Formats: sequence, C-alpha cells, structure tokens
Amino acid sequence: MLHYFLAIDIGAGSGRALLGTIQSEKIEFSEVTRFPNPMIEVNGFIYWDILYLYIQIIDSIKKVKSMGIEIKSIGIDTWGVDYVCFGSDGKALGMPSAYRNTNLRGAPERYFGKINKEKLYMKTGIQIMDFNTLFQLDTQLHEKTSINRVIDKVLFMPDALSYMLSGKMVTEYTIASTSQLLNPYYRDFDMELLESVGLSKDNFAPIVYSGTIIGETNSSVIKATGQRGIKVVAVAGHDTASAVLAVPAEDENFAYLSSGTWSLMGIESKQPVVNEVTYNLNFTNEGGADGSIRLLKNICGMWLIEKCRKEWEKERQVSFDEIVEAAMQAAPYSCFINPDAPCFANPDSMIDSIQKYCSDTNQKVPETIGEIARCIYESLAYRYKQVLQNLQKLADFPIQKLHIIGGGSKNNMLNQFTANAIGMQVIAGPSEATAIGNILMQAKAAGLVENKIIMRDIVRNSTALELFNPEDVETWDRNYNKYLEVFLEDKE
Repeated sequence: MLHYFLAIDIGAGSGRALLGTIQSEKIEFSEVTRFPNPMIEVNGFIYWDILYLYIQIIDSIKKVKSMGIEIKSIGIDTWGVDYVCFGSDGKALGMPSAYRNTNLRGAPERYFGKINKEKLYMKTGIQIMDFNTLFQLDTQLHEKTSINRVIDKVLFMPDALSYMLSGKMVTEYTIASTSQLLNPYYRDFDMELLESVGLSKDNFAPIVYSGTIIGETNSSVIKATGQRGIKVVAVAGHDTASAVLAVPAEDENFAYLSSGTWSLMGIESKQPVVNEVTYNLNFTNEGGADGSIRLLKNICGMWLIEKCRKEWEKERQVSFDEIVEAAMQAAPYSCFINPDAPCFANPDSMIDSIQKYCSDTNQKVPETIGEIARCIYESLAYRYKQVLQNLQKLADFPIQKLHIIGGGSKNNMLNQFTANAIGMQVIAGPSEATAIGNILMQAKAAGLVENKIIMRDIVRNSTALELFNPEDVETWDRNYNKYLEVFLEDKE
C-alpha cells in the first residue's frame, strides 16, 4: 500500500503543493498546485495574507481528493522569522506583518540599548539582521501596537498554518531557531530575551522537533475537503532546513547553497559554533531537521534579479532564460556590487539602486538587461566565494564540494560562474529540495525512513544531478580582487 504525503512549501514569493510517495528506495512526486504569495501593502505597511495561504492549502487537498488519492499526512514549510499573533480565544490578531517592512530598518541598533550586540550574538549565535523575530517583536513593543496588550500566543508561519489545519499549537524547532530568541545549546527560549520584548515562555507553544505528528485535520478541514484522518506533521518548518535535509551528499565534506530569493550558504555542524570569529563574520547557527546545527550565512540571492525583472516587464515580457542569455552576451567583469548592501533590501527601483551603487563606487554603470544581470550574477558568484572561504576557516573538515539546491540550481550559467569563482566542483540539484525534504520528514514520521543518511541515499537515487567543474580559474581569481576592492569600499 502506497502512502501519499502532501508537502506545502511556501516561499516569500510563491508557494506550491507537491504530492509525494516513496517506493523502491526512490521518491516520486508531482506538483499539485502552485500559487503566488504576494506581500500586500496597506497604508504603507506590508502584510502576509494568512487566510489566502490557508485557502490554497485547502484547495490543494481538494485537488488531491479529486484525483482519487487519500493523503496520509501533510507538512508545511515556509520562510523564516515571520509570525502570527493569537489571542486567548485562539483567533489571529490581524494579518502577520512581513519581514521587509521599512519600520524594521535600524531596529537592531535600537534594541542594543537593552542587550548589547555582542552579548546578544553570544546568547543566540544568530546573524544580526533587521528583520529577525526578536527585532520585529521589539519594534512591535516600541510602537505600542494594539495587539501587544492581548497576545496570548506567537506562532511562526508554518506552525500557524498547521494550527489552522489541526487546532493544535506547537513551535517547531527549526523555524523557531531563525528567531534570535533561542539558546542554541539548550534548544529552548532564552528567558532574558523574551522578557526584553515583554513576553514569556507561556506566549509560545511547546517546542517540538521535526517529524512530530501534531494531530489530525480538524472538522473544518474535513468539511471543506471531504478528506478525513489526514495527519498534520511538523516537518522542518524552515524551508532551508527542509532543503538541506535533501542535499544528495555522499559524505560530510561539503558545503551547501540553498539558492532562491535568498541564497543561504553553510555547512552542517554537530554543535553550535559561536565565538568571536563567527560574531565578526556575522554567521548564523540555525536548527537542522535532524537536530544538528546549520552554520550558515544569508546572502541576498535571486531577489536582485526578480526585482529587476519586474521593472523590465513594465516595458515587455522578459523571461528568466532571456535574462541569462543577455547576461552571457554582456562583457564580463565590468562592474560589481555587494549583494548584501542595505540599499538592495527593498528599494523602489532595484535597477536604479544597482546603477547608483556602481556610480558611487566609480565603476562602469550597467545600462542594458545583459549588463545589469551580468553584474548581479558575477557579484553573487564572488560573494559565494567570499563566504565559502570563511566557512572553511570555521569547519573542522575539508570542504571538497558545493551542493547547490533549490530553484536557483537550474541556472546553469550561475552554477558555472560559481564553480569558476570558488575553484571547486559544484553539484546542482535537486531544484525541489525543500519539498523533497518535507516529504521525507513526513515519511520518517510514518515509519518509512529511519535517518538522514537513508534520506540522502533516496534523493541520489531519485534525482538527475548536474556537475560543474571550474573553468578559467586564473581569470576569475584575478578579477576577484576587483570585486573585493568594491566590497571593501562599500563597507567603509
């Protein structure tokens, strides 16, 4: 008898539902639905539409039902840090705010008046970023929002959606680990940090680990879908944790790059790595699906291209393939940006921001689609090299390969640029790593898969991987110095 698992994978730009099953040591899956996840701006403030996302999940279950398939379980993963506040009656206290809200700019600096930057990092091991949950909650407190007085529970996005399906509240470990509220050694909330934002441990549901069965779908879901007895599983709720679970590695001597709207580059560590070096490099220690630590760095990824494409499409339709082709035709090494510069976080015009950045750093200003895209792709490849070099300093093993997973793994030009820049073999795939990791964790909850080693064997058996060996390394190394000059000038 086949067990079918429904993976709900929601990113910061879009979501999808995939139906998967495991047989003969292979995973088979197909896309059921795909839907946008737009940020909604109202009176200058940006929200997520949690009810819309819930409806998409319901529609996905209904579609599977129409196919004559009974679902064994459902699991949800999303982007990190954002959350939904609930009152004592179990109802949501308004729409959840989005991490790209401009009121979060400079939020860490304000918070450091309570707990200084270094102490905060040493407590959590989490990269300091404006939108971390801690700073969102502190901003909410600082602005004296109306919901603060009546918060009963704070649930991270995948946990909130799981609650809406099951009626039961949990806090899944990997998604909570993105918040900068957890002690990475004890894997539990830090009381001092909670108190600093006017909350206590009672304001959060109990922490559970990936693979925990939360419960079954409630009467509302049964009524809406006609499907009974679907188990709701707490998979690795942070999409990157689910994706890393599906890295098709044969051994431990690798780094990974989860490539999408964000690029997340890291290694797996058995213990947190929290010290002066990681503090100065601003590396983060997030929870892994198997209880390990994902030591990684957040890098602004395809967001740069996505924002530019929206502007280009005001004139005419532009496909991602066309953007890549135009970049291939553009002159190489003409200009660079620091992809993580604050000016690229959420500008009104990404194109204007890139051009201004190049002008301010005395470089050639890119004008065409190809020139701008080439600037982005080469700069990303060099940023990956920069971060990988730092990871090697922190790793207690030799990094011999880079696995690129996620949607960005389908960009063969960027994969090759990355191999050239880092001087190391790049293994690309699977592109649906997040959904695969989600399905595998549900299979583990069902008793079909035992551990991460077996899961990765299944991924290798099921996926056509592409290999990229470094080319023209000397030229890439020589131009890396030009990138570093721009990067250092920007940092000054």
